Amino acid sequence: MRSAKLYRYTLPMDSGVILRDNRLKEREGFIVELCEQGNIGRGEIAPLPGFSQEGVEEAGALAKEQLELWLQGEALDYDALFPSVAFGLSMAELELAGELPLEGNYQAAPLCTGDPDDLLPALNAMTGEKVAKVKVGLYEPIRDGMLVNLFLESMPDLKLRLDANRSWTKEKAEKFAQYIAPSMRHRITFLEEPCRSPSDSISFAIDTGISIAWDETLQESVRNPEFRLGDLMGGKAIIIKPTLIGSVQRCIDLINTAKEAKLQTVISSSIESSLGLNQLARLAHWQLPNEVPGLDTIGLFAEQLEVSWPGCSLPVAELNSQTIVWQAESQSL
Repeated sequence: MRSAKLYRYTLPMDSGVILRDNRLKEREGFIVELCEQGNIGRGEIAPLPGFSQEGVEEAGALAKEQLELWLQGEALDYDALFPSVAFGLSMAELELAGELPLEGNYQAAPLCTGDPDDLLPALNAMTGEKVAKVKVGLYEPIRDGMLVNLFLESMPDLKLRLDANRSWTKEKAEKFAQYIAPSMRHRITFLEEPCRSPSDSISFAIDTGISIAWDETLQESVRNPEFRLGDLMGGKAIIIKPTLIGSVQRCIDLINTAKEAKLQTVISSSIESSLGLNQLARLAHWQLPNEVPGLDTIGLFAEQLEVSWPGCSLPVAELNSQTIVWQAESQSL
């Protein structure tokens, strides 16, 4: 017998979370739970406001349709689904089949927001390469450049990943780079999408020697059935946010292609709940065991869900405290 449930969750966020000029007060999404022969598999479906094309209501409606098909024993066509729905359902099927390894990579690159001293505990706890992340583009480029330079000066063994979310014109990006000492630019592992135009981002990388990574451009490109990873020129790395990319298999295919192309690949969060974040850590350890993932987002929440993130002291809401919006079962197939 097969059975399935779809929970809708609402989790309070830290008051300071801003996404594309909008304050995110709550994180909404769904947890799908598949059961078969005593086994359980879960996955998270959580479109990210301002980044996902689909909304929460659209994702929930499509998830219900697909769960009906799954109960009937039909194979789901993930390429035809919204990315968030494809990822959540495929993750649940993967876990149900026992194919998602239990071990996770919880050594996430810590997110820097201000004082370099605040980073020291997290960095000292890291084994191997010391990697942290800084969001840039929220303030004036001169301020961002001075802050990044301060981090690099203060910690000689630190490497930084920067994310601008396409915030700058080419001129502003170049102004930012002027405040980074040329001798330290090689310690910027990459800067995600510095400019609004991908061509300007490539020009920025050539002119400054600061490597770039593709994030939004990758998300847009994979919507085209004819897309090939080799079409993305000029970048050192790709950032895979499964909620915005699609099914687990699609993500794995991208990872394998990137390895062949010698592109650095990082699995990153789209602000999933602690349940989904733990699954991303397991996916990261399985597919990219030597790469520090970008999963340091649990601190943006005021509450966790069902599964605690290691070392996090936030209260944990039980899944059964959330609303079941759909459930059904079928006879043995």
